[in-house]
Amino acid sequence: MDLEAQGIARLPQYKDNPGKVAFVQGALTGELVTYEVTREKNRFEKGKVQEIHEAAFFRKKPYCQWFGYCGGCSMQHIDMRTQIALKQRVLEDNLWHLGKVKAELLLRPIAGPQWHYRYRARLSVVNRSIKKGTVLVGFHEQKGAYVADMTSCEVLPKSVSELLIHLRNLMMSMSIRDRIPQIEVAVGERMAGENDLEGGGETIALVLRHLLDFTSEDLECLKKFSELHHVWIWGQSKGIESVLPIYPLTGSLFYKIPEFGVTLNFLPSDFTQVNPQMNQVLVGKAIQLLGLECGERVLDLFCGIGNFTLALATKVSEVLGIEGSKELTQRAQSNAHDNKLKNVSFKSADLFKVDKLALLSWGVSQRWLIDPPRDGAFEIVNTLAQIKKDALSEELLYLPKRIVYVSCNPATLARDAGVLVHQVGYELKQAGMINMFPHTSHVESIAVFDLKI
Repeated sequence: MDLEAQGIARLPQYKDNPGKVAFVQGALTGELVTYEVTREKNRFEKGKVQEIHEAAFFRKKPYCQWFGYCGGCSMQHIDMRTQIALKQRVLEDNLWHLGKVKAELLLRPIAGPQWHYRYRARLSVVNRSIKKGTVLVGFHEQKGAYVADMTSCEVLPKSVSELLIHLRNLMMSMSIRDRIPQIEVAVGERMAGENDLEGGGETIALVLRHLLDFTSEDLECLKKFSELHHVWIWGQSKGIESVLPIYPLTGSLFYKIPEFGVTLNFLPSDFTQVNPQMNQVLVGKAIQLLGLECGERVLDLFCGIGNFTLALATKVSEVLGIEGSKELTQRAQSNAHDNKLKNVSFKSADLFKVDKLALLSWGVSQRWLIDPPRDGAFEIVNTLAQIKKDALSEELLYLPKRIVYVSCNPATLARDAGVLVHQVGYELKQAGMINMFPHTSHVESIAVFDLKI
């Protein structure tokens, strides 16, 4: 199988055919199937299972009725142990084949809730057709550009899943329904007494992307929907700076990390982890792997709203968080103030354009935590390599003795690991995966690098 849960087979060789590779959607390792060819090239073909003659022992009945049609999940037909093993193998293969590195110790995979874990989502909105007179709200179809005709979702919180049909009706009532392409969903914890936004113990925020202004009638529909379903409705007319509340005008979104006693406020447009339960585990694990000592200074790169930074500040003498977005940096500073943490500071800087001068300006820190987006931290690790190459003794002090790297893309982690190990002189001590996104092909991983003495 590949990471998209497609079965991979090689067809028999005959005459001038060397035996092309077949990628079969719905087929699992070891199965005997009949499949329909959906795309054919000289060296490979793609297909879809028509009949399973011999099923794999780890095949299971999908829990969601829309599986195989909706593209939100790709692995519900595989038992959880096999899903985790597949993702662990992908991490190991990427580290070796792309980075030419192997971890001295593979960490035990970390797993959590399998269902109703997805507290952030982007739902597409489309007019199905004028003839049928309905609007679809949901994820795209599997391997398709159309929106799936789904009325529930088993990975969204139940309170959000139950809104899908009501959101269809809301879109149908809007005068600009053909100019609302998507709805962002962000779910936070609910503060005691927030009855105006109460919804199953959570605060649900919906950000409607609209390409035309709402009419007064549209705004009245949104207000009634908010009051009836206890959701916080926002609008976005242009870029991220245009995200503003519609009704009610005030409220709060936040989540807690109980192990460290911190609470983080966020806006629905801010980046936060999809899975809050696993995020709590991830923060604790990353800080444990840093091996912190009293009196140390720690650097948190790509710090966002302070997800790791605030927890770190409860354990060490000083933390500096660096983030590319000024808005997120300000939110992080506000969160530090609200949590009464005075040993943490934040700086806004483009971490995809890092040179030696910028890195040296961050100061000496014994330990770094890096949590980049999918593109990774290539400029940062290359700058570390440049410092090592120049071999100036005073600059070598700026190389941290330990780096904990949290990644949502094993390919860029492997690339960056190759630079750290082969060019800077780190050892990849530990690596493992966190099942942040069950039933999907997304792989969250963590790696520990120690500088050779």
